[in-house]
Formats: sequence, C-alpha cells, structure tokens
Amino acid sequence: MQWPDFQQETTLLREGFSPVVGVDEVGRGPLAGPVTAAAVILNPKNLPLGVADSKALNAKHRDAAFESIIERARAISISFVTAAEIDRINIRQASLLAMKRAIDGLSLKPGFALIDGRDRPELDCPARAIIKGDAIVLSIAAASIVAKVARDGMMRRLALLYPDYGFETNVGYGAKRHLEALERLGPTPFHRFSFAPLRERSGTQRQK
Repeated sequence: MQWPDFQQETTLLREGFSPVVGVDEVGRGPLAGPVTAAAVILNPKNLPLGVADSKALNAKHRDAAFESIIERARAISISFVTAAEIDRINIRQASLLAMKRAIDGLSLKPGFALIDGRDRPELDCPARAIIKGDAIVLSIAAASIVAKVARDGMMRRLALLYPDYGFETNVGYGAKRHLEALERLGPTPFHRFSFAPLRERSGTQRQK
C-alpha cells in the first residue's frame, strides 16, 4: 500500500501558506444519496495515524484512522449536496459545490487548499488540484476518510427508513439488491433521477 505523506503541506507552510487544508469528495457514482466532501486541516505537530486513501483501507482500519483524525486535526468540515441538487446542476458541479461548502464551513480560514482530482472550485484562497491526491497527500487522504465515513453513516441511516434497497451495504451504488428494489418499489426521494437507470424511470412515482 502507498502511504501518503505531509511533504506538500510542509513546503507550503514554509512558504508562508498557513493553514493548509486537504479536500476530497466521495459519492459521485451512486444512484442514491448525496455527494459528500470533507475539508481537513491537520496539525503538523500531531499528525493522525493510519491514514491512507479511504479506498485502500478496510472498514476497521478506516474507522480507526477516522478517530485519529478527529482527535488530532486542527479543523474539520463536512458538507453534503443532495440528490435533488445533483439532478439540478449535474454531478461534476455538485462535487465542486460540496468541496466549496466544506472549505467555507471550516472554523479556520485556509491559506492554501490541496484538492483531490483534476478540478477545483472557485475559492477565496490559492488552491492546487492533484490527481490521485488521496494516495499521496496526507491532508487529502484524511479528508477522503472523513468524507467516506460521514457518507456511509448517512446511508446506513437511510437504510433504516428504506430497508429494501440495501443502502447499509451498497451505500447507494447499483448493486443487485438495489436495482431489484428499484424495479419492485420505484425510487425514493433520495435517488438521483438524472442518473441511468433512473432516467428511464422518470415517470415512476417516488417512495415517500
């Protein structure tokens, strides 16, 4: 496993950009639920343990890393962009909006933002987009873990309201149980109607 490091943050801090925030989002691909972003400002003197790209960690290690981030980070912000908003503005714009909301929600104003991916939102601070940043930049990896844990928790709560769709395990992705429930019951208010296969069911009545 490749472990991210704090080198890019250290360089920026030495150049006078303080604090440095890492930003990542999860949930671009699911058929249901929000896209979720997290912004994390780490403490250079008390870095969290066990942090890697959230996709590279199993649930046990991800939860342990999440607790370490919560205990040691200087500031954390989480934002959600709903399925209805995604349908209205498209998933790319929704992902950028989620990241901007997360950064704007921080208790500290960042001096520089390190953002996972190719795109970056319009921000009030300098920013750098880094492809696969969650695998190489510690602050971005921390943000990926926080966003993943937050979104998974929300989908487990939705599963209590809509138990037939399997949200507690598929977290909104198009798994077999999820697709079968869509065929049988139709979509919920938390589904993305702009996504296939929901587009073909645009006339189907939503669950309440």
